[in-house]
Amino acid sequence: MTSAPPDHPGDRTPASTTPPGQPSTSLRGTGRLGDVLFRLASSGSGVLLLVIMAAIAGFLLYRSGMALSQDKTNFLTTFEWDPDNIVKPSFGIAVLAFGTIVSAAIAMAIAVPIAIGIALFISHYAPRRIAQPFAYLVDLLAAVPSIVYGLWGALYLVPHMAGLNDWLDHYLGWTYVFKVSQHGAPARNLFTVGILLAIMVLPIITAVSREVFRQVPRMHEEAALALGATRWEMVRTAVLPFGRPGIISASMLGLGRALGETIAVATVLSANSKLSLHLLDAGGGTFAQNIALKFGEAGKPGMNALMASGLVLFVITLLVNGGARLIIARRKEYSGANA
Repeated sequence: MTSAPPDHPGDRTPASTTPPGQPSTSLRGTGRLGDVLFRLASSGSGVLLLVIMAAIAGFLLYRSGMALSQDKTNFLTTFEWDPDNIVKPSFGIAVLAFGTIVSAAIAMAIAVPIAIGIALFISHYAPRRIAQPFAYLVDLLAAVPSIVYGLWGALYLVPHMAGLNDWLDHYLGWTYVFKVSQHGAPARNLFTVGILLAIMVLPIITAVSREVFRQVPRMHEEAALALGATRWEMVRTAVLPFGRPGIISASMLGLGRALGETIAVATVLSANSKLSLHLLDAGGGTFAQNIALKFGEAGKPGMNALMASGLVLFVITLLVNGGARLIIARRKEYSGANA
């Protein structure tokens, strides 16, 4: 009589280790309840964010409507700002919009290339004993308060910008943009503000870009080097394409601070209602600076007018961030998601 063959180990079902009378771990409700609670919390947070944004937009629209109904001039093209004038209230954002956009553009043009270079140096070129203290220093600069930058800009940067302004006037004055029409005046202009903002946003862009570059798959870098690429060719073909969405995101974070910076700009810039394409001439203004300077002395019409200018800044910020999201969405092949 032939005995039955032993069971194959793969055909056996492991005995349950759950004590009798108790549900198994996979069937317990704690895990499922945690998933449900986490999903509800995440969804609620997203909805709460939309509600807050809608509330801010609604409040600004309401106060802006009250201001614009009393404005006797064109809100988009008027230079002066006198909303509390009882006889003829007049205010506009022409100077403020120009100053905000130009100073932020100067800051980004200076800060982004330097920040990318510093991030690449820390992540791919510098030895570890140098990279770590350097990265710590960059992070420390990002934590410096705005008023400290503003005081440094007013007491040190402005006096030392006179020589650079004269040099730009001498060699690039033919461009009209860098023409100095007020020789000897303090360099409290949009160009100085742009340099100060570049110094302020540089640590933010550098820190985010550095972390993005560190996430590049090691196989991509080693493959490029194995094919005979130099260090720069490896960075250009493997690191920068992978980190492009991160660079854009970091730049948008820096641009957000540049657009909304208040105290530092108010400390350095000599505010007036003059709009000039001479970036080296004193004067100009930004949305945030105007709100900070006029908020304390504004009456009810002036407060509504400031809310209207804040609404314009709110829209500009949304458009900038929306444009960045579109750029990233069109370049998903660089996101590294399929790496």
